[in-house]
Amino acid sequence: MVRQRLSDSAYSPTPRREVYRIESRRGTSFRLRWDEIGTQSDQPPSTGAMDFQHTDAGLVNLNWQSTQPPPEFPVLCPTASQCGNSLAGALYMLIWGTRSPVLAEPLLDGTRWNSLGGASNDVASANRYRGRSKVVVPAFPAGVLSAKVESEITQAGAIGDPYGSGVRTVHWVRGVGPVKIVFRHAGGELSQAQLVQTTLEPLPLPPADNPLPLNRGDKGAFRWRNSRHMRRWSHQRFEVSEVVNNTARVDVEHVSGPIRVAGNYIFATRLSGVTNLSAFTRAATRADFPRLGPRGQPPDQRRRFFTPFDLMAFGFNPVLPAYPARGDAWRGSRGGRDWSVFGVTGRSKVVGTRRVRTPAGRFKALVVKSRLTQRGFRFGSGRRTMWFAPGRGLVKLVFRHGRACPRRARGRACRRRPRGLRRRSRGARACARVPARGKLRHAAIRR
Repeated sequence: MVRQRLSDSAYSPTPRREVYRIESRRGTSFRLRWDEIGTQSDQPPSTGAMDFQHTDAGLVNLNWQSTQPPPEFPVLCPTASQCGNSLAGALYMLIWGTRSPVLAEPLLDGTRWNSLGGASNDVASANRYRGRSKVVVPAFPAGVLSAKVESEITQAGAIGDPYGSGVRTVHWVRGVGPVKIVFRHAGGELSQAQLVQTTLEPLPLPPADNPLPLNRGDKGAFRWRNSRHMRRWSHQRFEVSEVVNNTARVDVEHVSGPIRVAGNYIFATRLSGVTNLSAFTRAATRADFPRLGPRGQPPDQRRRFFTPFDLMAFGFNPVLPAYPARGDAWRGSRGGRDWSVFGVTGRSKVVGTRRVRTPAGRFKALVVKSRLTQRGFRFGSGRRTMWFAPGRGLVKLVFRHGRACPRRARGRACRRRPRGLRRRSRGARACARVPARGKLRHAAIRR
């Protein structure tokens, strides 16, 4: 059971109380029902229900039904008759302009999303995660750590547009839900809702560090090379050109070097992790790279290594878990979309954080190591190490092509050491020494 207290400086100065409970649950969907208590004899109590669903992209509002809002509240539709919009309730304040999703997940530093709401999707919002803050409400008088989300809301075409537009701040507590909502209306009114009582216990918030931010307008410049097939650096520029519901399009273009390339990549950030959905590149180069698999794909439809993002996304999804932590591991298996595209098996693991030096500077980065096997194609097999700096993204990548040498299958060929080592090449500031018989791809971010 949950009790909320809400008020409005102009239309409901006397606080009203609502009691919430879960009426039904099925899978990831549930229905919340509320009843207003303590109303005066001349005021009918408000009652209603809302349907929600937990999805891979966050919390989504499916439907709602309730009694009509009090007549003194502004009309939030073009006409007063049969108006399905309301802000006379805590849940209505919560979903106003943000039905899909109400709360985007994973909630990481820099997370932003746009959404629509209202009965006719006539309310738009731009939402942004503002970090963590300690909030004091009647249910938690000593304070509780919350995730703060700020929304700029715009409604156009309704009689009460100024009341339906403004800035809303919601404090979310994991394991509990929204504990405080503040809506500063464009017309000057102030609406608030606070959690008064609950049987739920707050849970620790997950880490908010974003090791691979993909926000619109983010830019980066990389250089990369191969120790055998392309010894000169290829310089390329990346930019996040569009983001919809935490799905980002990243464009790449040639700056200088032996590969003239242009293309784009689509990445989706969800609770299941950062997933590469598609990649399209066109390139012209004299570099003679070995072929990649899988054999089941026509040669003109197989992936190629033209950019650092090709190396990062190669193999299997996810590129990263939603909330990566030391020891997290995942595997690529036979079957599914990734197998048909890459034909790669293997294992990736988060090994912890390390300090790394690149041409862009020094970073404390999350390290992910992968063992990849593309049967019949040595160039698509090997060991890959990636460094992700929170708030910056990929800052370094090393791909040692050849046999992945898993521990349980180590043989003489895997144990044999190369006879010599190449000297460090000029200009390769972040490159380690490379075996003479091995092949190395390296990418270092430069901003």
